Amino acid sequence: MFIRNTAYTGPVRAVILDWAGTAVDFGCMGPVAVFLEVFARRGVAVTVPEARAPMGLMKKDHIRAVCRMASVAARWREVFGRDPDESDVEDMYAETEPLMVEMISRHAEPVPGLVEAVAALRDMGLRIGSTTGYTRPMMEALMPLARERGYAPDFMACPTDAPAGRPYPYMCWQNAVALEVYPLEAIVKIGDTVSDIHEGLNAGLWTVGLTEQGNEMGFPEAELAAMAPATFCKRLEAAENRLVNAGAHFLARRIGDCPAIVEEIGSRLALGDRP
Repeated sequence: MFIRNTAYTGPVRAVILDWAGTAVDFGCMGPVAVFLEVFARRGVAVTVPEARAPMGLMKKDHIRAVCRMASVAARWREVFGRDPDESDVEDMYAETEPLMVEMISRHAEPVPGLVEAVAALRDMGLRIGSTTGYTRPMMEALMPLARERGYAPDFMACPTDAPAGRPYPYMCWQNAVALEVYPLEAIVKIGDTVSDIHEGLNAGLWTVGLTEQGNEMGFPEAELAAMAPATFCKRLEAAENRLVNAGAHFLARRIGDCPAIVEEIGSRLALGDRP
């Protein structure tokens, strides 16, 4: 048992993975389509960057965040003559839940390299936890599909089971308790959004931001492969900057790069480093 009067110099004991964009749904395409749809039903156009900006938040919080954007609020006023309010958020969220469940079933494929990366992490003796911006009903649709395709973490926490979702630390702490991992610096949080990084930092964990495969880049794998090199490099640099500015300790292009990063974190812990 580690006693908190010296620096922890033991190994990494667990990783906590995000779901959409990190473990499944390369490019985090499913949620974006749903948010575009619920606003479009009201005659309000929302751009893809606007829909992506709050990604990782609990979905009702995500809708609130989009409504608070000055650009979206201005378009809303053009249609309704007023700013969006909480009743609008509730109405859109009521539509979002069933749409998201339907969309999830079409975006449940593990990202390339996930199954192999998880196997490598388990071979290192790590437990695999997870957090998400999806609600419990959404996850009940997603988890069996992911399991059929080879991915089943040891624990999953969603915002509807916690006092609050991201960027608050509660879901990460629920993972620590369920996985029986202490101290918190023995855990690495891996995600593809700014809110993932903030969640991990607020929980006292090491954080790894995924740049190429997830929300910050925001393209399906086939489109990335066909992208002009100069455009790809520009977009990748922008994604890296957003995650670095959010406070990520490490960056990885894809989930397959993460076992090596976890080993590096283990080496830093051995020297007494803390996140």
